[in-house]
Parts: sequence; C-alpha cells; structure tokens
Amino acid sequence: SHAAPAQPGPTSGAGSEDMGTTVNGDVFQEANGPADGYAAIAQADRLTQEPESIRKWREEQRKRLQELDAASKVTEQEWREKAKKDLEEWNQRQSEQVEKNKINNRASEEAFVKESKEETPGTEWEKVAQLCDFNPKSSKQCKDVSRLRSVLMSLKQTPLSR
Repeated sequence: SHAAPAQPGPTSGAGSEDMGTTVNGDVFQEANGPADGYAAIAQADRLTQEPESIRKWREEQRKRLQELDAASKVTEQEWREKAKKDLEEWNQRQSEQVEKNKINNRASEEAFVKESKEETPGTEWEKVAQLCDFNPKSSKQCKDVSRLRSVLMSLKQTPLSR
C-alpha cells in the first residue's frame, strides 16, 4: 500500500534502455556491457582465461598428483598388509610364549610346594637361601639388598639357637 512517486519519462517498453530501468520508483542505469547475464559471465571467463603454458602446467600437475595419489594408496595398502601379517605373527609368538611360561610356572610351583612340605629340622635357613638370589649382578633394577644377603648368609652358616 505504498505508492511509488511518479517519475518523468518512460518506465517500461521500447524506450527503457535509453533512460534506464525503473524499480520501485528508482531509475537504474544499465551497466556497460551485454544485457544478457550469461553473456556477461562468458565475457568475464574470456578476460580471466589463463595463458596456454599455465593451463598445460595445471593439467600436468593434476596428472602428476593423481599418479602420486595412486602410488601412495598402493604403498599404503602394502604397508597395511605387512603390518597385519606382522601383528598376526607377533600374536602367535606371544601366545606360544605365554603357554611356555604357564607350563614352566606350573612345574616350578609344584616343585616349590613339594619342597616346602618337606620339613626337616635345621634346614629352614637353607630353604630361605635357596629362595633368595645371591648373585648381585643378576638383578640390576632391584634395590640394594646386600645387607640382607650378608645377614642370611651368616644365619645359614651359624643358625640361631632356640
């Protein structure tokens, strides 16, 4: 319900190209160039078209990048297959090692239980000495237990009297 003010001159028809186009009462002049929008785009494309050497370089670069991508996908797939195979081998070796450790641990536990049930008076310190590792070079990452070791050795040689 808003009325546009009247403008002098033609607002549409054959004479509108000379004076401009009236939209909501305002007169707009046509820009320089073709009136067809697609023709304007085509002209802009021609103005911004690259030289032949740059276009060739872009094509070659695109092909080179596609070849590199394909090669990298192939090598990545090879690495994945190799990693999968290595992982399966490692899992197999690990499970074999776990089984061996279980067998060894069971055998040593049975021997330990059998020995601990034999109770001969006077051999307690010998049993303790067997359970202790008296080689100082075998356990590098453990605490220094040389004092305890010397106490146990002296007790083994001269047991406490009850």
